[in-house]
Amino acid sequence: MPSLGELYKSVTAKKNATFWWVGDEENWGNVYCAFEGGRMVAKGQVSVVNVVPPGRPPENKHAIYVNLKTVPEREHDEELLEKLYSLLYQKASELKRNLPQEYGTTLCVGNDSTEAANNSFFIEKGFRRLNSLFRMRRELDQPVGERALDAAFQFSPWQMETLEEERQYLQVEAEIWPDTPLGAERLAEYKKQPLWTSLVIRDKSTLAAGLMAWQEEDHGIIEDVFVREPWRQRGFAKFLLTQGLQYLHAHGLPYACLTVLTTNQSALSLYESVGFYVEREEVRYFTELA
Repeated sequence: MPSLGELYKSVTAKKNATFWWVGDEENWGNVYCAFEGGRMVAKGQVSVVNVVPPGRPPENKHAIYVNLKTVPEREHDEELLEKLYSLLYQKASELKRNLPQEYGTTLCVGNDSTEAANNSFFIEKGFRRLNSLFRMRRELDQPVGERALDAAFQFSPWQMETLEEERQYLQVEAEIWPDTPLGAERLAEYKKQPLWTSLVIRDKSTLAAGLMAWQEEDHGIIEDVFVREPWRQRGFAKFLLTQGLQYLHAHGLPYACLTVLTTNQSALSLYESVGFYVEREEVRYFTELA
């Protein structure tokens, strides 16, 4: 772990970088580290990010993501990168065999737009551009403002304490993002995060809108902001965002972050309207996992 911390400092010392932490011990089998002279010079890992639920159209694909980082002076070391990448590809293939076989699987990577050497390595491996996302930031010492909710609807935290409640949430979540559903494993990972909560709006007993919030390192995260089709254009998303920001501020966090597709103009306008601004851009690439 100290070596991992030194690698992180080295990678992020002079530029933004998309760096994954190794997670809980059960995930360590998906992590590979390269040492030289007692120093960690590179680290790679893979993770299943999206699992297609049963009953989806056959063109949908599961997504496994890879993250591969070296110390700055080894960014162009093709031999080092290739050795780690081959292990990661093999591990991704093993993970694929445990996914529902009626769907294909893509292997994806996401890097900061400034990570030119790392992006070039994956492009040379045959990865194609998938999309790009803005990481947006909002300072929490700035006033959030108050938003009213129509009395016909009910707002509350929802901790999803049972498997049935999680199933209900994931069913709605997959309705909103059919191409990139969250899945039970990632939901479980989110729920392990410090200060995790889900904030939802219901129309009687029906889930109409929601978001998640938690702490990551020294700041807050807002994720999975959605409003279902019949309840849009009612101000639900803005109301939930203000509630999420107030929640994170109440726990002493200095700022909050979220990610949004760069092409999603309506979401960008929404987030900017509550004080978020673009901090950096992540570019994602993919290849078919044979």
